[in-house]
Amino acid sequence: MSLGSFIRKQFIDILQWNEDRDGVLAWRHPMQDFEIQYGASLTVRESQMAVFVNEGKVADVFGPGMYKLTTQTLPILTYLKNWDKLFESPFKSDVIFFSTRLQLGRRWGTAQPVTLRDSEFGMVRLRAFGVYSYQISDPAKFYREISGTRDEYTVDDLELQLRNMVVAAMTTALGGSKVPFLDIAGNQGLMSQSISEALAPVFDRYGVKLDNFTVENVSLPEELQKALDTRISMGMAGDLGKFTQYQTATSIPLAAQNEGGIAGIGAGLAAGAALGQTMAAGLGVGQAGQAGQPAQPAQPAQAAPAAAGADPVARLQQLKDLLDKGLITAADYDTAKAEVLKKLTS
Repeated sequence: MSLGSFIRKQFIDILQWNEDRDGVLAWRHPMQDFEIQYGASLTVRESQMAVFVNEGKVADVFGPGMYKLTTQTLPILTYLKNWDKLFESPFKSDVIFFSTRLQLGRRWGTAQPVTLRDSEFGMVRLRAFGVYSYQISDPAKFYREISGTRDEYTVDDLELQLRNMVVAAMTTALGGSKVPFLDIAGNQGLMSQSISEALAPVFDRYGVKLDNFTVENVSLPEELQKALDTRISMGMAGDLGKFTQYQTATSIPLAAQNEGGIAGIGAGLAAGAALGQTMAAGLGVGQAGQAGQPAQPAQPAQAAPAAAGADPVARLQQLKDLLDKGLITAADYDTAKAEVLKKLTS
């Protein structure tokens, strides 16, 4: 190189990174056709680290602070460049800054359902979602394993790889936990901790520290969720016999409000009695109410005497019995009584 070319050569005397936008994890200082002036200033801010790469090898790593680049501050680079012979001249190296800030609120999720064996439902397909946070802890390792020689490496570039590792660890944790799906919601905290412990050494291998990992939701596909909802509804119904009794009791006041509704109450009660006898016969319960006795044929329900509907005295007595037993209200009784008396005077 001629003296004129050497003089025209541009030198860098200040090395720094201002991080003018979010989402950048690694940034290479522009070095093309530039050399670093001996004694230049290197500024590494809090939440940053800087790596010097010389001839393809990591030479030095600098934490936060301000440095003068001399043979005293670059011991490894000194060895590589033979500065120990006091050859004080500009030098050429790649300088890469790394952001060590926490990357918070990063989302993760299973793109496709994960098939697992559940102790209650058999083979099920689950989907899971959550958040995690991380930071670069070892920039030299991160440079070797992840970012490499790129001019810039961003959060989006990294998280494509991190999500795959997260999903793999989550699948292993879910498959090995043997916790039924119905109990997972109550164990999401323990599951998050288990997955975090499994992921920490994997992240560390790439110079990344996992700060926090949270499982927010574990869900079934739509068709399985519908089947689960049906099962829950059946469980809420409980004893079907008591449920039938409840429906019968609630239908009496409603029937009384309709014209001719009271007249149908007796028939409804008779039908209910016949249904009860049929169910008892199917369960092998005798008329004496003891299990194990031969089932007796159900006797047909006796219809209310025709005269009961025509005899106003019998009708009024029937209404009074219903009122005394609490099967109808006083208002229902008064209304029905008025109709009977009206027919007598008409």
